[in-house]
Amino acid sequence: MRIGELAATVGVTTRTVRHYHHLGLLPEPERRSNGYRDYGLRHAVMLARIKRLTELGLGLAEVRDALADDAGRDLAEVLAELDDDLARQEAAIRERRLRLRALLDGSGLTAEGPVSPELAAIFGELTRNPEPAMAAKDREMIAFLETVAAPEDREQLLSAMRATADVPGVLERTHEAYALLDALIDVAPADPRVEEAARALADCLPDEALEGMGLAQLDLEELEGTDMTGTGSFFRAFLDDFAPAQAAAVRRTIELLVERAR
Repeated sequence: MRIGELAATVGVTTRTVRHYHHLGLLPEPERRSNGYRDYGLRHAVMLARIKRLTELGLGLAEVRDALADDAGRDLAEVLAELDDDLARQEAAIRERRLRLRALLDGSGLTAEGPVSPELAAIFGELTRNPEPAMAAKDREMIAFLETVAAPEDREQLLSAMRATADVPGVLERTHEAYALLDALIDVAPADPRVEEAARALADCLPDEALEGMGLAQLDLEELEGTDMTGTGSFFRAFLDDFAPAQAAAVRRTIELLVERAR
């Protein structure tokens, strides 16, 4: 058989056959006197086997292991490993589809981007229009923290948010505190309204929301140290996103919450 006939018989392209030659997966027959390679049944059988293995999902390196006589790996071992990998991929795809379905159903698609259905529900309870500009900024930060947090930290965040949402009148008090924070955009950090805004913000978070957040162990001086990595670096970047007086109010809010947690 010529290369085109071999490829057509097995159901691949001639380019694929040449690629397998290049990788050493399929041996090349000797050229005949007329310059053409003449493929036999052995080549067709091996090419068909390569095709079946790749259709199962094996990479070409794994196919080489499966075909090599001295690879030290049994084909059953390779296929069992592939089956485990496909099972993990299947579970991950199923989880992603469930998340996508929730977004399409509207239980996670918010102005801050895709968030968990739990956080979207909490945002729905704590959102009212018109609202202070700081409210949207706060939700962006919460959505960011949910994305980057470890699973246990994410659950603590959601627990704190749920506890806050359950407090009667919390929406009104929170928006009043946000309005006070908005008003600090053009004032000096020493302005007495900084303390007023900080206390109003701290009062929005109930004691139930402080449990399990680790605030009692938080060292603000260490958090604002000079290292440029880790939590301290993130905290400084977080404060830099505010006007000076607003940053002072946010820092003072954290101080008040730490004092309460202790």
